[in-house]
Amino acid sequence: MASRIVTRPFGAGEVIYKDGGAFTHAVFPHAGVLSLMAYMGAGKSVEKASIGLEGFLGFVMIMGGGDRAISTSVGQVPGYASWLSVADLDEALSEFICVRETMLRYGRLLISQTMEAVACNSLHSAEQRIVRWLLHAHDRVESERFAITQQAIAEVLGLRRATVSVTCSRLQEEGALDYSRGILTIVNRALLEARACECYQRIRRFAL
Repeated sequence: MASRIVTRPFGAGEVIYKDGGAFTHAVFPHAGVLSLMAYMGAGKSVEKASIGLEGFLGFVMIMGGGDRAISTSVGQVPGYASWLSVADLDEALSEFICVRETMLRYGRLLISQTMEAVACNSLHSAEQRIVRWLLHAHDRVESERFAITQQAIAEVLGLRRATVSVTCSRLQEEGALDYSRGILTIVNRALLEARACECYQRIRRFAL
């Protein structure tokens, strides 16, 4: 099965699947962040869920969701991932009980993460939501530095870009992070964690 997997990088802004598009491969990130995005007619957007090295893109297929994408999936933080065809995934699910059990365990994790994110987006401040998202992104990359634009952060969280800019500037002044030309560096993770709401630790605990 390993010989049938193709591993390659994905870039920021790269569309993996469009909403309603044919689903041909499951995608397993090793580093970086994929976002499942909702784009509204008025031009607004928000992230439905995010996927990193803890999971994979394509869970809907093993839940009987058909062969069409139900969201637009976009590379949010550059990374790399492995692509496995739907046919090969079906074969693995049929032959190996452990594969199905692992997939279903991830499904429970994804649902729990999504439910926590809904609560967080409803109850907590813009700063807390931004910090939570950045901490999760940091958990999913291989470096203290990663590429993410303020516009991208605004789009995934449904915020104004000016709000993200003010928040990042304040966190930079406090020494928590550094941000320059679309590259964010985590300078003091402990300080960032102190500024996050409790949702970060709750969501992270599900992935452990």
